[in-house]
Amino acid sequence: MKETILIILAYLIGSIPTALIISKKFFDIDIRDYGSGNMGATNAFRVLGPKYGTIIMVLDILKGMLAVGLFYSLPFYLSNELQRTNFMMGLGLAAVFGHIFPIFANFKGGKGVATLLGMLLAVQPIVALCCVAVFVLVLYLTRYVSLSSILGAIMLPVSVLWIWNEHELSYRIFALIVALLVIITHQKNIGRLIRGAENRIPILKYRDKKKSSSPK
Repeated sequence: MKETILIILAYLIGSIPTALIISKKFFDIDIRDYGSGNMGATNAFRVLGPKYGTIIMVLDILKGMLAVGLFYSLPFYLSNELQRTNFMMGLGLAAVFGHIFPIFANFKGGKGVATLLGMLLAVQPIVALCCVAVFVLVLYLTRYVSLSSILGAIMLPVSVLWIWNEHELSYRIFALIVALLVIITHQKNIGRLIRGAENRIPILKYRDKKKSSSPK
């Protein structure tokens, strides 16, 4: 019964619409009416700028970490590593689900990548950093946040199944579910990537300008 209550609480934490709150408070707009129409950090960067986009990204990451930290409320999980990790993953996934389908914002949220990162940092920080490294590298090379998110998520099962060769079934299932969830929430982005219509984020402008102005 207590576990169920904490899972619901984790979902409610994930449902906190940080981008919507900030866009209404500081810009008097509903961020879902602009850009890609979701409440993710990427859309916040595009619509609200890098300052508020960064704030929203950090807050969304903290939502995942805070939700996972709810396991401290039950002393039983402090001394049972396997069951603790399984419960932490359940709490984290509830928060990610809440971010994607937030009850406080008519179930229209973001894609859950930042909250997912917070969850991974709390559950398995080394694996999370591997996923972040892939994300940053792909973003640097392509400036496609969607592609970076997808490949970063795919790095999770690659790390769990092959690099660390984790034998625990729950870890394996969790890694595959997370990667599949990110791919599903990025279906429209995948279509735009295939058509060459996906937007790049405006970073590394100096590098791109330098390349374009260099002699052929």
